[in-house]
Amino acid sequence: MRSRIAKSLTVVALASSLAACSSVDLDDQAGAGSGGGTAGMGTTGASSGQILDPFNPQSVLAQQRSVYFDYDSYTVKEEFRPVIENHARYLTGNTQQRVTIEGHTDARGGAEYNLALGQRRADAVRRTLTLLGVSDAQIETISFGKEKPRALGNTEADYAENRRADFVYRR
Repeated sequence: MRSRIAKSLTVVALASSLAACSSVDLDDQAGAGSGGGTAGMGTTGASSGQILDPFNPQSVLAQQRSVYFDYDSYTVKEEFRPVIENHARYLTGNTQQRVTIEGHTDARGGAEYNLALGQRRADAVRRTLTLLGVSDAQIETISFGKEKPRALGNTEADYAENRRADFVYRR
């Protein structure tokens, strides 16, 4: 029982600290699209006027599906917080919608190591989403390691393009 309370307090503390440094008002996120939005119908972001619909090519959710990571890291960079916050706003307003977070790495390193790193990247994005109020049941994670590169070259820019976690929505 004590560990449950401690865990709950830890989650509250983390959520509070994320809210304190958030570039998007979390109160707006929780309210955006409430009222049982339907997947595919879209949600308009309350504070930004953006269309939040991952199936609409004009939506920020369709255009910003990747969170990029530094080499050998699974720490979510601050510059990608707004991307995750937009997806969280949509998912909290569309509780029947499911998403898969796919973790990827660059070509350097062994297959087993890269599968583990890709999983840690996907799990880091999942953890951030749940701290922003998304139900864990809405999120699935998978790692492809270095098996599905977006860029095929061997330059640092190519490697950077492949170190990512992608949001993949299912209808």
